[in-house]
Amino acid sequence: MKMQFLSLLAVVALLPCLATAQAKSEWVYPGAGQKLTYKTLEKGDRIMDFSYAGYMGGGVRIPSPPVKITLSPVEGDNSAAIQRAVDEIAAMKPENGFRGTVLLKPGVYNCDNTILINTSGIVVRGSGPGENGTLLKMTGEPHVCFSVQSRVNIKKEGTPVMITDNYVPSGSNSFHLSDVTGLAAGDLIQISRPITPAWVKFMGMDGLVRDGKKQTWMTGEITVERVIKKIEGRKVIVELPLTDSYDAAYLSAPGVSVVKVTTSGEISQIGLENFRIGSPEQSGTINEKSHKAFTIRGASDAWARDIDVFNTVNSISVSDAKRVTLERINISHQTPTKGAAKPADLNGSGAQILFNQCNIQGDNVFFFATGAKVSGPIVLLNCTFRGNGWIQPHQRWATGVLIDRCNVPDGGIDFMNRGIMGSGHGWSIGWAVAWNCKAKTYLNQQPPGATNWVIGSQGEKTKRPIPFETMDKPALPEGYYDAHDTPVAPSSLYLAQLSERLGEQAVKNIGY
Repeated sequence: MKMQFLSLLAVVALLPCLATAQAKSEWVYPGAGQKLTYKTLEKGDRIMDFSYAGYMGGGVRIPSPPVKITLSPVEGDNSAAIQRAVDEIAAMKPENGFRGTVLLKPGVYNCDNTILINTSGIVVRGSGPGENGTLLKMTGEPHVCFSVQSRVNIKKEGTPVMITDNYVPSGSNSFHLSDVTGLAAGDLIQISRPITPAWVKFMGMDGLVRDGKKQTWMTGEITVERVIKKIEGRKVIVELPLTDSYDAAYLSAPGVSVVKVTTSGEISQIGLENFRIGSPEQSGTINEKSHKAFTIRGASDAWARDIDVFNTVNSISVSDAKRVTLERINISHQTPTKGAAKPADLNGSGAQILFNQCNIQGDNVFFFATGAKVSGPIVLLNCTFRGNGWIQPHQRWATGVLIDRCNVPDGGIDFMNRGIMGSGHGWSIGWAVAWNCKAKTYLNQQPPGATNWVIGSQGEKTKRPIPFETMDKPALPEGYYDAHDTPVAPSSLYLAQLSERLGEQAVKNIGY
C-alpha cells in the first residue's frame, strides 16, 4: 500500500487557499476590536457560530489515556483477541472518565469480524499509521472493522410547552416559551418541530414522483437537544445556537414544542487512533456488501485520529452522535465503485461533529454526505479531497454545515435540491456555508425560506434545475455568493469563532 500521496495531501490540506485572505465578507467580518460582526437577513437569520463542533464542544485537547493492555499480532484472525482486550478494559473501573487504552504493537492484524466498543472510556491505539506501524487487515466476509455503538434513550420529564415566537431565526440562541415552570439553567431540553403538509408544500417537496410513484420527502418531526444557559422571564437562552429557523406560518397548531428530557445509555470518551485499516480492492456497486472502516453511533465526546484507510466503501459513518472529532483521517481507493449511485466516504449525521485535516483520494464517491433530518453544527476544516467526487449534503434537510478552507480540485461542493434522486431526497441542505474553499465547481442553491452561502471561495459557479427535470426548466435560484474567487478574512471561520468564544488557547488545543 503506497503512502506517498497521504503526506502530500496532509500538506495541501493546510494550504487550500494560496492567496492571502484580505477581502471582507459582508456576512461575517472582523469589526471593531477584531470582534466578528454578522450581517442578518430580513428576519434575523445569520451565519451561525460553528465553533461548538468537535470533541467536548470544541477547543479541548484530545487526551491520551494510559495503556492497560498491550497486544501483538498473531497468525490467523486477530479480531477475537482485540475484542477480548476491549472487553477486559470495559470491566475496569473508570478514572477521570477513562478505563484505559488497548495498545496494538506494530504488525499486521488480520481481522475476520467487527470489533465492538459499547462501553465508555475505552481507547484503541495503534503504533502508527505508516508501513512500519499497525495494520488492521480486513479479512473474511465484508464487515465494519470497528463499531462504536450504543442505544441512547431519551425520557421526557413533564409536559411539553410551546415556542410563542412567530419566527425564530437560524443562528439565534434564544426563544420565548408559553411557560417556563420547572425549567432551569443546565437542563437538557428537546425541541420538536413538526413536519407539516404546509411546510412540505412551501419547500416544493409535495410533488415528487419517480417512475410513476409518489416519493415522500419527510414526515414526522425534526428534533434537536439543547442545554439551557439561562432564563429571563419567558425567554430561554440556550448554549448552542439553533441551526434552523422556526416559522409559525408553516406550522400547524400547536407548533414547535419544548420539553425537559433526560438521557441514558449514551457512551462517551471513546477513541480510535494511530493505525491503518486495509481492505481488499472493492469495485462493486453500493448495494453489494463491502468492508467499511468504522462507525460511531450513540456516542458523545469521542474521536478518531491519525488513521489511514484503504479500499473501504462507505468508509466512515458518524450518526446519532455528538461532540465528535475526526482528524487526520486519510482514505484512498485503488478502484472506484461501479454504478450511478455513489458511496459516501464520510457520513456526518450527528451534531457538533468536526472533520479536521481529513484527506481522500478516489473516484465516483461522495467525499462527504449527510443523512435525513441532521442538525449540526458539522464542520469540515482544512480537508483535501482529490478525484471525481463531491462534498454534498445528501438528503432530507440537513442544517448547519460549514465547509472551511477545504480543497476539492477535481470535484464539487454542492448545496442542492436532489429532487427525486434516491427515494425523494429533495432539499438536502439549508443554512450551509463554504468559506475560503477551492473546488472545480460549486452548485449553490437557495431553499425556500432559507439560504446557503459560498464566501471567499474559488472555482466555477454552476446553475441547474432540479435533477431529472427537462432542460427547458429554469435553474433553481442561487444562494449567496460573496467575494467569489477572492479569499476573505478571517482565513478560517471556525478557528476565528473558536478563538473569539474560548480564546487563543482553545485554537492551540486543537493543533493550530
